[in-house]
Amino acid sequence: MSHATLLHMGAHHIDDDVRESGGETPAESSSTRTVDWGAVRGRVVRGLAGLVRWVGLACATVLVLHVLFVVGEGNPDNGIVSFVADAADAVSLGFEDLFLPDDPKLTVLVNFGLAALFWLVVSSVGAKLVRRVGGEDV
Repeated sequence: MSHATLLHMGAHHIDDDVRESGGETPAESSSTRTVDWGAVRGRVVRGLAGLVRWVGLACATVLVLHVLFVVGEGNPDNGIVSFVADAADAVSLGFEDLFLPDDPKLTVLVNFGLAALFWLVVSSVGAKLVRRVGGEDV
């Protein structure tokens, strides 16, 4: 036998193992691969529903922190306290002057507390709507 024949007989390709095991070669798998669009849709719907819930939770957390800082008489010159106060004003959605009791701490407690509950309820309902519209079991 010639040297070239001996080399060819000993040649081994990774594709040979794949074919022998009944699998697909890389070229075959990329052209025949199918996508489970139902699974993709499910992941997207669950991701959007989770995002809605997290946004609601973040807004409610900011509002509750603001209530704690006001009732606990946090230092308004502190960066964290002033940042939370500004963020709470942005997400209170008109609740900040819904009730006007004489005590300013009670005003913040009631109004911003209601705003926090609003965010929790609305984000929960919104997440359920996203899942239902997306075809997920609620």
